[in-house]
Amino acid sequence: LYNTLVRLNDDYDHIPLVVTENGMACPDEVEVGPDGVKMVHDDDRIDYLRRHLEAVHRAIEEGANVIGYFVWSLMDNFEWAFGYDRRFGLTYVDYDTEERIRKDSYNWYRNFIAEHSAK
Repeated sequence: LYNTLVRLNDDYDHIPLVVTENGMACPDEVEVGPDGVKMVHDDDRIDYLRRHLEAVHRAIEEGANVIGYFVWSLMDNFEWAFGYDRRFGLTYVDYDTEERIRKDSYNWYRNFIAEHSAK
């Protein structure tokens, strides 16, 4: 991602860049804690997002005109290439009941955004 942002910035005279869909498919599984609370631990997605946000930050520090970044996606959904088999969302969706469960990545991203400000 870093290389792409820097190259686009250099090749196209510092045009505004927006990362519109950045996410990772994971085989997310729901776990139920002893207190009955449902949770989804998706550490691989958190690591993926952290590394990509670091790449965006590095590109900005080196002059890339990145004006936006969007995680793909807020909720699990139907993916044209994978159907319902792959999950990209920060929120788990039970497709039978439509229940939503915030994944660990949801909480991580919320905290990341709260702790970092755009310049």
